[in-house]
Amino acid sequence: MSGFDRYIFRTTFGAFLLILISLTAVIWLTHALREIDLMTNQRQTILTFIGITALLIPMLILVIAPLALVVAVGHTLNRLNTDSEIVVMNASGMSPWRIFRPFLTTTLAVSALVLWVSAYLAPAGLRELRDWATKVKADFVVNIVQPGRFINIERGLTLHIRERRSDGQLLGIFIDDRRDPNERATSLAEYGEIVETGRGTFLVLVNGSVQRMESGRIDPTIVKFERYAFDLSRFTGGPQLGAFGVRERNLWDVAFPDPDDPVYKQVPTHFRAELHDRLAAPIYPIAFTVLCFAILGAPRTSRQSREVSIVMTIVIIGALRLIGFACNVVAAQSIAAIYALWGSLALAFVIGVFAIGRGAVIEPPAFLTRLASAFERMSQRLQPA
Repeated sequence: MSGFDRYIFRTTFGAFLLILISLTAVIWLTHALREIDLMTNQRQTILTFIGITALLIPMLILVIAPLALVVAVGHTLNRLNTDSEIVVMNASGMSPWRIFRPFLTTTLAVSALVLWVSAYLAPAGLRELRDWATKVKADFVVNIVQPGRFINIERGLTLHIRERRSDGQLLGIFIDDRRDPNERATSLAEYGEIVETGRGTFLVLVNGSVQRMESGRIDPTIVKFERYAFDLSRFTGGPQLGAFGVRERNLWDVAFPDPDDPVYKQVPTHFRAELHDRLAAPIYPIAFTVLCFAILGAPRTSRQSREVSIVMTIVIIGALRLIGFACNVVAAQSIAAIYALWGSLALAFVIGVFAIGRGAVIEPPAFLTRLASAFERMSQRLQPA
């Protein structure tokens, strides 16, 4: 790698890391503040709070990294243009592809990062997040529920106990289950205890009744019992592979699912949509860099033209990414969305590579330039003398 390549790589990659870390930290902090009830209501430690919320960082990196790369490449190109370095490079006979090479090196490094996060790190984080969340709920249900308080285990499920004995036995149990919109079930029991079996974890209620009120009916159905097992497995146990959602699986599990997998049998098209989204994830940084360099990489002398070109770059790249998001949503219902996804990426590469190879200057539409000029004149009039 020559001195020129190291200079561009160091500038671009340094800006990329700074933007990626800053944006990820801000968005993570915003999300973490919404989960503050882990410490307030569910009485978890700050380490548990940070650990659970930090598991979302790989998913944030997947979305932020390509955009951070665009900002870094645009910043570097704008800096080279402002200092007239690109003009000197072109005047010395350096081809556009030679200037583009260090940017491509940076992009390939970012694409490798995105591929690793998409294929392994993000799914592993989501699996660990689910497992950790269920363990927190297990700790919450078994140990933290306080006598005399009504506690919401999750939306629509409330638990109350009158007393907890030293041997772990729970007295005066009340469970109100409204998770099913068509039925409300209220369970009362004299006492109960947590029992773990090979089939899961259960709260065994003894000497009580279950009152079920179905929608559309006036009178409830009351069933008395001597022993009744309330399933806590969904709160206390880590899921098996068959219970994982599509986004919680590694790339190879999405590409080659087990034909007998119940999730695959239920939603096979979701695996197809997720596979193409994972494969396209490391391609987006390359497409963004090609478009960004095609628009901003040519030498310019007009400061206003550069500003409008930057806006045009943001609009084009934003539109390309929005098409990807939309295609990912629709791909589970229509295979045409997959063709649209790869077609939009192919079109971006064709336009960008053609412009770079020809050394063409992609100018913004005339009406955008006139609009920017008018806006600049208006801003100058509004400024105090």
